Amino acid sequence: MNYFHYKGKELWCEEVPVSNIAKEVGTPLYLYSHRTLQHHFRVFDSAFSDVPHIICFAVKSNSNIAVLRTFIREGGGVDIVSGGELYRALRAGVDSNKVVYSGVGKKVDEIEYALKSNILMFNVESSQELQVINDCAKRLGKKAGIALRVNPDVDPETHPYISTGLKKNKFGIDIKKSLEEYRQANALTHLDIRGVSCHIGSQVTKISPFIDALKRLKRLIRLLRDEGIEIRYLDLGGGLGITYDREEVPHPSEYARTIIDASKDIHCTFIFEPGRVIVGNAGILVTEVLYTKSNEEKNFVIVDAGMNDLMRPSLYDSYHHIQPVIQQERDEIVADVVGPICESGDYLAKGRKIFEFKRGELMAVMSAGAYGFSMSSNYNSRSRAPEVLVRNDRFFVIRKREVYADLIRGEEIPDF
Repeated sequence: MNYFHYKGKELWCEEVPVSNIAKEVGTPLYLYSHRTLQHHFRVFDSAFSDVPHIICFAVKSNSNIAVLRTFIREGGGVDIVSGGELYRALRAGVDSNKVVYSGVGKKVDEIEYALKSNILMFNVESSQELQVINDCAKRLGKKAGIALRVNPDVDPETHPYISTGLKKNKFGIDIKKSLEEYRQANALTHLDIRGVSCHIGSQVTKISPFIDALKRLKRLIRLLRDEGIEIRYLDLGGGLGITYDREEVPHPSEYARTIIDASKDIHCTFIFEPGRVIVGNAGILVTEVLYTKSNEEKNFVIVDAGMNDLMRPSLYDSYHHIQPVIQQERDEIVADVVGPICESGDYLAKGRKIFEFKRGELMAVMSAGAYGFSMSSNYNSRSRAPEVLVRNDRFFVIRKREVYADLIRGEEIPDF
């Protein structure tokens, strides 16, 4: 459910016409619905109300501090993968005891920053990382809360670039080796083993892979407790998908019922790391048609948003529904929707049946709230788009559009 809807023939976000925002802010722009963000978080959170849990929003999916603040005010925590994401979350007011730090490549300065910030725990991904965290904690006179991110070798049946729970993936520690790794962690004096962590992938549209992973984690937790290693947290990661096109995805309540039923004997506080399922359909990318052209092979609709603004179609060949901001009688055509970037891979849709657009019209690229702006870049020295948040009948620019001076900030020409 989201709060982007047509009134008459015009697309609105909550109680504001999208065209009004585009006229004042310019295009391209990212547009988020506060009501949708809040609703999605509450639905996911309430689905687990019967068990102790923390909802740690995946900052990588949308890192704007106003978006983070929305979830933090609802009692949420965050899942981070860098020192920069920790900085953002702290600026947004997160309770540091609701921060989990994932990722395979944590640097020493990032680990120390997280320790000084008193985060809940690190999701550790290698033996060497265990030792580095222990050494950092020793230098700082602290004990580091940790969980091992266990790789359960479960196929999430998603795009290979966003599958993270198979043996061939770089993430986590092989579940067959995890018991020995926990023993080594238990021998390190500046680590506090708090949990077990797992994340199998993103945009998962079936519940069965989560249950397969959970079964393997339950066996590991029993073995650990038999050895006197008390596990207090079970981090099941994120990954629940959304509907971009025709995907049939489980509702969070269905996902929760299945997880709770399958884990009645675990007695842990659950940690979940939803990202896409919360923000994906809460945001759109608004772009203007610059030109249209045709050749013997194809029709092209050239817009002012490109792969630097929304990378997912070029990177994953991902589908985003495209619709006009202003509806009118028009023909349908098969076309490529392409941007201004000097790459043949710069497209938002390829060979897609869409309504015919004219120069100057506004186009809405739907389901762009997750991994949209957060993956954007300045490629071709293009300024990154602004982000706008609508709440009821008002809108707020929560990130200003970059200007040319922003493009060279930090650069210097040597004296020679």
